Amino acid sequence: MDTNILLENGTNELEVLEFTVAGNSYGINVAKIREIITYQPVTPVPNSHPSIEGIFMPRDVMITAIDLRNCLQRGTSEAGGLFIITNFNKLDIAFHVDSVVGIHRVSWKEIIKPGATVSTTEDGISTGIIKYDNKLIIILDFEKIVTDINPETGLKTTEIDALGERSRSDVPILIAEDSALLNKLIVDSLKKAGYHNLIHTENGEEAYKVIQECKEEGTLDQHVKCVITDIEMPLMDGHRLTKLIKEDDETKDIPVVIFSSLVNEEMKRKGEALGANAQLSKPEIGNLVKVIDSLVL
Repeated sequence: MDTNILLENGTNELEVLEFTVAGNSYGINVAKIREIITYQPVTPVPNSHPSIEGIFMPRDVMITAIDLRNCLQRGTSEAGGLFIITNFNKLDIAFHVDSVVGIHRVSWKEIIKPGATVSTTEDGISTGIIKYDNKLIIILDFEKIVTDINPETGLKTTEIDALGERSRSDVPILIAEDSALLNKLIVDSLKKAGYHNLIHTENGEEAYKVIQECKEEGTLDQHVKCVITDIEMPLMDGHRLTKLIKEDDETKDIPVVIFSSLVNEEMKRKGEALGANAQLSKPEIGNLVKVIDSLVL
């Protein structure tokens, strides 16, 4: 297992599980999946969000079941189908789907950002589209789906307020985050915490271009003293970005902080193997500031 992790580390590839809901094809990063089980009856939760089917306990762990058909405004799921049980942002959640098609290995470069090709309903909860066997597979933004249902699971920006008044810092920080909402929240939170010298990019490839340009101009020290990166991003993911930074003698000493909903045990091992200086789960914005403080101040 460990050998595979090291061999496949930083290759800019991911495995996508294709599944169907209401006759349409959707995808989820396999790294988010704990297991896939046959549908089982759930206990409804009074006064819960309409997309929450209920709760159940497959193995002494309470899991919330979410009706993806309802999230996608395609009606309501009937009993049957499958539960894809996921783990991200330290949450165990089951998503009710109709069927599973299979797993496809793709490069992040092949993932198209959603645009005019996606209907309005899915536009807000899609992170990308893959063209596979002449069909489009829409990769859903499961973090956004969960945060929309329960905002408490999102970034806890109140943690920044708890840090109190802080002095301004000129330390230049480069951010790679493809979600416009999260990019803004991270930037706003860091500014509130005193870090105002920020460059924010939408993916690893953009961030790496900034680093390369600074290297050519000899201004790396003035513009990039720390990198914060998501893992899942189109064109270049955070693991590939980390690998490129840490393999280059000119940039290997720049601290890299992986800030992702995918920081579980296996992903932590991957990040450590690549040389990441710290790895944090998405809700922990207060800890992110503390970690940056420890790395750059």
